[in-house]
Amino acid sequence: MGTTKDLRSRINESYGKLSKGQKRLAAYITDNYDKAVFLTAAKLGEIVGVSESTVVRFAMHLGYKGYPEFQDALEELVKNKLNSMQRMEVAYGRINQSKILDTVLRSDMERLHATLAKIDENVFDLAVETILNAKHIYVIGIRSCASLASFFAFYLNLIFDNVHLIQTNSLSEIFEQMVRIGKDDVIIGISFPRYSMRTLKAMEFANNRSAKVITLTDSVHSPMNLYSSCNLIADSDMSSIVDSLVAPLSVINALIVALCMKKQTKVAKTLEMLEDIWDEYQVYESDEINYINDSIKMHYGSVGDSKFHE
Repeated sequence: MGTTKDLRSRINESYGKLSKGQKRLAAYITDNYDKAVFLTAAKLGEIVGVSESTVVRFAMHLGYKGYPEFQDALEELVKNKLNSMQRMEVAYGRINQSKILDTVLRSDMERLHATLAKIDENVFDLAVETILNAKHIYVIGIRSCASLASFFAFYLNLIFDNVHLIQTNSLSEIFEQMVRIGKDDVIIGISFPRYSMRTLKAMEFANNRSAKVITLTDSVHSPMNLYSSCNLIADSDMSSIVDSLVAPLSVINALIVALCMKKQTKVAKTLEMLEDIWDEYQVYESDEINYINDSIKMHYGSVGDSKFHE
């Protein structure tokens, strides 16, 4: 039995060969997957009216090594079927409150390891070259991905003169901001489940005008890849109320570093110019913390306002 098949497919394909007790298990799980995901093998057997060993044999009959692997598959099945609060319960319902920090950080580490294992370095290099050679660079991300798009565009602006962060209040406004996109340009679309139709339409619009399309998404099966010739894949974790975008952000960091290395002279000049501007206009004078003689001097208000000084 193919390891890529989800739990529901395995149950459907095996149903005719199941024993009476196993069929009851299959029926219960199919109808109550949101409850079954929390149950031990013994408790699931008790509810259905079969022995714990029958539950374990059922899991193995479906092609899993044991009940823990079966339960992981059940989590995978339900996390895309539930609302945000239910997904959080599935992900963290069996975790002690004191272990949440450890669990979430370790989960993010797993996403990074998984991304490193699956991302194609040739595609990464192609993305870098495509951005370097583009006349204009457009970046789009919706909802939680808007923060990624904004972060990416901020640093791209330090490297290039031709960066456009697409604002996304409506589809018509997106098209208005992209009206001049053409074959010498590139758009970078960032989208993770739940996928954004507005991002997809923006990428379709760019593709129809022969622009290069780069996507940063979670799977080769993502609809975001429909119009993209350069697909960067990064793991995201949708099994909680918070979208884990640590791995996508890390890929963006890698792109920024790679682009900076290719444009070192330009970046150095830009940073020198910004330092001069910051000094001349005291941009950070009222917004920075200075360490002076091991104490912190904080700037508030105008220099002449004595009530802010000791």
